Amino acid sequence: MRLAIVVSEFNSEVTFRMLENAKKRAGKIGANVSFVFYVPGVYDMPLAVERLLKKHNVDAVVTIGAVIKGDTRHDDIVAENAARLIADLSLKHGKPVALGITGPGMTDEQAEARAEQVPVRAVNAAANMVLRLGKLEKTVGKGTVVIDDTAYNN
Repeated sequence: MRLAIVVSEFNSEVTFRMLENAKKRAGKIGANVSFVFYVPGVYDMPLAVERLLKKHNVDAVVTIGAVIKGDTRHDDIVAENAARLIADLSLKHGKPVALGITGPGMTDEQAEARAEQVPVRAVNAAANMVLRLGKLEKTVGKGTVVIDDTAYNN
C-alpha cells in the first residue's frame, strides 16, 4: 500500500510531530510513504491532495494539520472549507483521503494533546479504506456482503 502525506507547515511545532507519528504508524503497518508534501497551511491542502491523487503510485492520501483557535472565526472557515474540498477530491478520484487535521476551535494545549493519536488514526483510516475498497472491487456476492476488515485499528 502506497500512501502520500500532505502536512501543513503552519503550527509546525505540532504538525511536524504529527508527521513523524504518521510515518511511524505507516511503517508499523507495512505501508510505504511514497510522498511527503509540505504545504503552507491547511487551506492550501486541496491542490496538493488533488495532484497526489492523480499519481499511479499513490493509493491514499493522509492529511496532517492543526487548526488552532485565534481571535476570529478564521479557524472555522479554514477547517470547514479544507475538509469539504478534501472529501470532494476523494470522491472525484475514487481514492481514500484521511483527515488527520485537528481543530477548529482548539487551543495550543489541545493541539499538543492530539498530536500523537490523530495522525495514527488517519493512517489507520486510509489503510483500512484501501483494503476495504480493494476487497469490494474483487467481491461478487449474492445476498449480503459484509466488508469490515479492521486490520489497522489499533
